[in-house]
Amino acid sequence: MSSTMPSGAKRLGLRSDFVWGVSTSAYQIEGAAREDGRGPSIWDTRCRTQGGVWNGDTGDVACDHYHRWPEDVALMKDIGVAAYRFSVSWPRVLPKGRGRVNDAGLDFYDRLVDGVLEAGIEPWMCLYHWDLPQALHDLGGWANRDSAGWFADYAVLMARRFGDRVKRFATFNEFSVFTLFGYAIDWAAPGITDRATHLKAIHHVNLAHGAGVDVLRDHVPGVSIGAVHNRQAVHPESDSEADRAAAALLDEHWNRAFCDPQILGHYPPLIARDMEPYIQGGDLARICRPQDWFGLNHYGPIFAKADPDTTWGFAWGEDKAATPHPLLGWAIYPDAFRDELLLIARRYKLPIVVTENGCGGNDQPTPEGRIEDAHRIAYLDLYTDKMKEAAAAGADIRGYFVWSLLDNFEWGSGYGNRFGLIHVDYETQKRTAKASAGWYRELIGANSSVMNR
Repeated sequence: MSSTMPSGAKRLGLRSDFVWGVSTSAYQIEGAAREDGRGPSIWDTRCRTQGGVWNGDTGDVACDHYHRWPEDVALMKDIGVAAYRFSVSWPRVLPKGRGRVNDAGLDFYDRLVDGVLEAGIEPWMCLYHWDLPQALHDLGGWANRDSAGWFADYAVLMARRFGDRVKRFATFNEFSVFTLFGYAIDWAAPGITDRATHLKAIHHVNLAHGAGVDVLRDHVPGVSIGAVHNRQAVHPESDSEADRAAAALLDEHWNRAFCDPQILGHYPPLIARDMEPYIQGGDLARICRPQDWFGLNHYGPIFAKADPDTTWGFAWGEDKAATPHPLLGWAIYPDAFRDELLLIARRYKLPIVVTENGCGGNDQPTPEGRIEDAHRIAYLDLYTDKMKEAAAAGADIRGYFVWSLLDNFEWGSGYGNRFGLIHVDYETQKRTAKASAGWYRELIGANSSVMNR
């Protein structure tokens, strides 16, 4: 690592039991899309929809983690992480989403969980990271109220099979992203743009979360449960009344449509009336179940503008005053990370785990085979400094997970953007640790009571 890069060997003064980890998700890394009885998901369908994914990329092979997981666990151990957040592919264990169980799929996650534990790393299991079984979507998917029961049954299977070894569970990853982009803005599977369908999906996913929390409490002794939310401040692109109104509504859909009912017991005011036709007696009590921690995924703020041609009248805008950061070449907003941590701490009063934070790029090897991702090191250095500031100001932050361990399939962006600490050559599947992996190893070592194992 160049001497001009920030050093990871800095003390942040965090809790003695602070958890350092990395995150991935099933569809983005596993591959083996048609092997060992796995059923199709809505993202398999999306990838085969004209224009659904950049360059026509698919998750059919991805990082081939299904076969190469021992190497990936060894890479995690070398970095020195204490925890690994991953997701289960629902259609791999229940090919039709319900009914017949696929033993081969369960066996894969048995091997993975056991391998992670043998490496001295704690598994953090996320039950849903966007890959709804296609068979359930054909029955209405999240727009069908029965989906809450489908998810509860799936959660029972996961709890009974893995609850003897896995104690940290997240119900869902980024509720607002997969519902908004999947049911109101055609940026993700299943590619629907309809207000009523979107509202149904929001409410039924919230019901599924509540049911999942109850299932995990009932079946896993000593369980620690959270949910993972993508939150960032929403700013109007201009000071016009229309842009301010658009930003306020996007803020509720993006930042509060799930956190508020799940933790505070009510929907936020701008969308509460829209939700009324779909709420039955006792629903909010079913949704608002006790959680142990708040999972935060954060990258940067959003800029919104009015657009009457969209489903909700808002669209993504741009920061007209953006100034490129000198170490990265584009604008970043570390202060927004600190501010979001403090806002969450005040509003929701739960311990916080940063379940995703990271930086994309077009990382390529040098002629000598090194990957010098100085931009990622600069980003992580700045953002972890702001996490330190938030903790010093009173936010109860319990952990930090980098997105991601591996370069991977980045949904609609396909393989065009690399977020990994580990470079993946998608042709050969060769893994190469980037300079940022060494930086993160130093950071963990400087801030852990147990050094790299």
